[in-house]
Amino acid sequence: MRFLEEVLVSADVILWKRKNVTVSILLVTLAAWVVFEKSGYTLLSLVSSVFLLLIIILFLWAKAASILNRPAPPLPDLHLSEEMVNEVANFIRLHVNTLLSVSQDIALGKDSRLFFKVAAYLWLIYFVGGLTDFLTLGYTSLVIILTIPALYEKFEDHIDKYGILSCRKLQQLYVKLYQDYIRRVQKWILEKKKLS
Repeated sequence: MRFLEEVLVSADVILWKRKNVTVSILLVTLAAWVVFEKSGYTLLSLVSSVFLLLIIILFLWAKAASILNRPAPPLPDLHLSEEMVNEVANFIRLHVNTLLSVSQDIALGKDSRLFFKVAAYLWLIYFVGGLTDFLTLGYTSLVIILTIPALYEKFEDHIDKYGILSCRKLQQLYVKLYQDYIRRVQKWILEKKKLS
């Protein structure tokens, strides 16, 4: 039940039914993207700097508190239960084993179709990665995820109408290309086979 509620909340955010949340997400990510782009920071260097600052503040607070006979900084009891660690480890183990099994099938040539799918996706990732950095890709993806579904829902009738028209035009183009070029090539190949 809780999972369904989370999915519905996510759908509301993506479809702009909770405009304040969606706009907040877009503005915060835009601000983060601008800060990262202009400052030259990377995510790792920023997280490292924040943790370093946090550790220094807590260390100085604890030392000052002991000198001034004040209580130490209030920190929660930080620990992981064995049950939680076992659940996470089991979850990761199952998914890694599935990935390894699929990878083995691909490497041994058992599933050619999956091989071509994986190769195509890896090439696409390689191509997109060469065009942009990870931060810009993440921001662009978020903007697309938060705008395209909402625009489609708003202009669904127009988009469907033009989509159907485009599909028909592409089918006509395919038929024309097939008749003009592909059929000729097939006839030429058949003639070559007959001659040899």
